[in-house]
Amino acid sequence: MRKDFSKISPEGFKKFTTIAGIIALAVFLFLCFEIYVPINPFSRETITYTAPKGFGDDEIAKDLEKLKLIRSNYFFRFYVVASFQHSSLQAGKYNLSPRMSVYQMVKKMASGDVVKNKVTILEGWDKQDIAKYLEEKSVCKKDEFFALVKNDYSAEFDFLKDKPKNLDLEGYLFPDTYEFAEGEACQEVIGAILANFGKKLTPELRAEIAKQKKSIFDIVTMASMIEKEVRIMSDKKIVSGILWKRIEIGMPLQLDATINYITGKSDPAARISDTKIDSPYNTYKYYGLPKGPISNPGMNSIMAAIYPTKTAYLYYLSNGKTYFSATFEEHQTAKALYLE
Repeated sequence: MRKDFSKISPEGFKKFTTIAGIIALAVFLFLCFEIYVPINPFSRETITYTAPKGFGDDEIAKDLEKLKLIRSNYFFRFYVVASFQHSSLQAGKYNLSPRMSVYQMVKKMASGDVVKNKVTILEGWDKQDIAKYLEEKSVCKKDEFFALVKNDYSAEFDFLKDKPKNLDLEGYLFPDTYEFAEGEACQEVIGAILANFGKKLTPELRAEIAKQKKSIFDIVTMASMIEKEVRIMSDKKIVSGILWKRIEIGMPLQLDATINYITGKSDPAARISDTKIDSPYNTYKYYGLPKGPISNPGMNSIMAAIYPTKTAYLYYLSNGKTYFSATFEEHQTAKALYLE
């Protein structure tokens, strides 16, 4: 016989809804506890967990339960599905802790907040220095890096359009501090570095370079030499003026830094035998700018190359401090005073 619910008294219905409400509230509070309350709010432990590519929320939840990061894999999976993040969890390495709730872990993994590898590329480093450093920091393998910097990226980065196709990215690997995800592809690392260069070389700077009828490649090449020659910004601008003037009057640049780039040495003064090496980077043997950049310059050197200080000087030397001379005779006197 079927029950006639229409005959339930108002008191009975009220009792039923009260009980149902209490049960619903209890379930809600229990779910909130499982999702928003950490397994150990006072834990100081940090556990690095790697979510492999191809893992779904089910596999990840079971891993986290085994690591005692969550109470139950069921409620982790329940929250992922209920919050429509079933396909949002990203592979990668994460720093997790028992003091984190299910909500916090899901949010972290859905946003791809993976462990980052902080690297700092120093001003004046060449591609050899950078490749060695990135390999030491487990960011890129040297061989892969060298192969990738030879690729043509001009379709993606327009500032590379005037760079000769046969040259690599030397000069454009902008010195700065970067954060890369563990396991991030070397191609993406190089892309991030180039994107940073493009951001630093503002439209105003590009317009000024064009106004001077110079190419970005010329500026980068000049800046790469300035970076290796002097450190102080005021000196950089004066040296820039001297070097552009030498090119203008047909005088060889004669920079020891270009010889060191050829030989791989770090001699404060180039040996006479080295200045006779037949190389397009030899500014003792060939006039004008070298074949390409000899280092990766920072913003100060780039700015100095764009905005040189014009002076009567034609020579300079450094011993920690830079001394400028207008004539060869003055330069020889300065060498005797400060270098010998």
